[in-house]
Amino acid sequence: SLEWCPPGHGDIYTALYGSGLLDKLIASGYRYAMTSNSDNLGATPNAQIAGWFAASGAPYAAELCVRTINDRKGGHLAIRKADGQLILRDTAQTPPEQMDYFTDEHRHPFFHTNNLWFDLVKLRDALVENNAVLGLPLIANHKTVDPADPESPAVIQMETAMGAAIASFKGATAILVPRSRFLPVKTTNELTLLRSDIYDLGDDYHLRKVNEQEVAVDLDSHFFKKISDFEARFPEGVPSLREASGFKVTGPFTFGKDVKVKGQVSLETTEEQLVATGSCLAG
Repeated sequence: SLEWCPPGHGDIYTALYGSGLLDKLIASGYRYAMTSNSDNLGATPNAQIAGWFAASGAPYAAELCVRTINDRKGGHLAIRKADGQLILRDTAQTPPEQMDYFTDEHRHPFFHTNNLWFDLVKLRDALVENNAVLGLPLIANHKTVDPADPESPAVIQMETAMGAAIASFKGATAILVPRSRFLPVKTTNELTLLRSDIYDLGDDYHLRKVNEQEVAVDLDSHFFKKISDFEARFPEGVPSLREASGFKVTGPFTFGKDVKVKGQVSLETTEEQLVATGSCLAG
């Protein structure tokens, strides 16, 4: 059951076409669509960007954000010198000797959010013309057959990325959006931030950051990486981080209810420890 190979999110185009959903959407009167990664909780519907994309006449567009020093992984757009076409460059496609340039936020100041907009009619035309294959570059992803067990057999997972389709559409474009539209939750470190009091859920169901200060969270992967372990370590919820600047946990800590973190806090233990309900951790 673990031997199935996920095709990567680049499969979305062939899946839309092959399932008949693309034709159904167009027949129902839909012309434009947006997609994003499911872990990006900032990628909410936005009428202003939808209006911009419809007015642009572009077949395809990608949302970009200003890159920070923490955005060292992931892709960014580049202009192909041969024809001026926008293309996506990904970490997995970068030779080791170019990685310093690739991760330089000054040389490449914008990163690719994977929030994508496309004209459904032009997408269908491109798929029909190319026999349902857009020719996206293959990415070799080195993993283990059981993602939860690093000792299980090593495998190479062949994938494609949906953002790479920007190279398949002449006239494709991009738009710079606020950081609020990029809020990914890929690790329990990021989940800690999201579940803390740093974020509020508005009446429009959009997540909003309450304080401007960045909080660096670093949880011990031996005890907090898996969601089941994470839930067991924070049975009453994650601590308050609104007054924190850093929160590092090394070792098997379990946290009680209403714990507050202030400033830069680093905890370390080799034995099971309980942080009592109502504790204030500072310094």
